[in-house]
Amino acid sequence: MKVEGGKMMRMIVLACVSMVFLFPLSGSHTLHAQREDFLGRSELLLMGGGMNYIGDLNNQSALTLPRPAFGGGIRYRLDNRWALRGELSYGSVACEEDYNKLRNLSFKSDIFELAALAEFNFAPFGPGATERLWTPYLFGGLAVFHFNPMARYIAGLNEEHWAELQPLCTEGQGTGEYPDRQVYPLTQISIPFGVGIKVRMGKVFSLAAEYGFRLTWTDYLDDVSKTYVGRDFLLANSVDGALAAQLADRSGEVEPGYVNAVGIKRGDDSLNDWYAYLHVSLGVSFDVLLGWMRSKRCRK
Repeated sequence: MKVEGGKMMRMIVLACVSMVFLFPLSGSHTLHAQREDFLGRSELLLMGGGMNYIGDLNNQSALTLPRPAFGGGIRYRLDNRWALRGELSYGSVACEEDYNKLRNLSFKSDIFELAALAEFNFAPFGPGATERLWTPYLFGGLAVFHFNPMARYIAGLNEEHWAELQPLCTEGQGTGEYPDRQVYPLTQISIPFGVGIKVRMGKVFSLAAEYGFRLTWTDYLDDVSKTYVGRDFLLANSVDGALAAQLADRSGEVEPGYVNAVGIKRGDDSLNDWYAYLHVSLGVSFDVLLGWMRSKRCRK
């Protein structure tokens, strides 16, 4: 079931990526006919919503555990069907397994994302009086994102602490005994794609709501992927062996004395992790915005 779902998602991704590379051909015949200047085609975007993680600890559910996210960007309208968008977003993802589950793993991670996107409107959309006031749209593109999974633990006099998981190499990453497990980079590339709906509010403002997935090339967004390597191995090979052993196998917190044997599955590496971004954005015309700023300076 999981593998079939992965194939379906890959097909959707390929369709969206194809859209990104084919849009110039679709819109080229109208570009020379446009007489609006750059500012008239551009919008400042302010975005707010939530991020969600999809991976080993949440049973691949795409609509659970959203956490706040926000960002900003610029949209440039090529014509009434196609637009380009650049945006910078910040959010966080997290998941904590039910204490009744023996694996008992958890994490949180901030995510910073810089994305370049193309949008295709199903209906003509723009400031012209004869065009529709709303339209559904598709988007796709390329992004660079930074993450850093962390886990909470209790130490000392019942004090709460957070530990960065990547340096601990909880699954033996970067060691000779597990040559197929490299230390994963915290800055990586993703492919954003999704759907939305836009509403035009006069010539100055627009409003959009969209939901998009981010296809990644890492299964360590949550620091969980393959098998347990054992306490002794981590004590001997990790930069902080005791802490690594504590956070790599937390089953003993649910069932005292329980230890997972070396080689038992800790995660499912058949599908990489994803994250998703649901947000509402307000667009403000640069032409009007900068015109208002110029007129305000002139009055002083």
